[in-house]
Amino acid sequence: MGKHSIDVQACPCCGFFTGEGGTCPVCFWTNDGRQGAEDAVFEDGPNGDLSLAHARLNFAIYGASHPRYQDMVRAPRLEEQP
Repeated sequence: MGKHSIDVQACPCCGFFTGEGGTCPVCFWTNDGRQGAEDAVFEDGPNGDLSLAHARLNFAIYGASHPRYQDMVRAPRLEEQP
């Protein structure tokens, strides 16, 4: 077994090991398990009209899945590093 427990999943947006499902505290992406990076926008999902690909770009630029979440995220913890 590696450094992460079996039940801890990497966030599909930021890539840090913050858990499975729920809202990531590092990027504020809500993983509902339905959206891949190439998928079209889900208007009825927890991330509104934000695609995963766009959220990843936002994270690279702003440090959050959307600029409006910059004040709501935290730095990744050492044990959450990929």
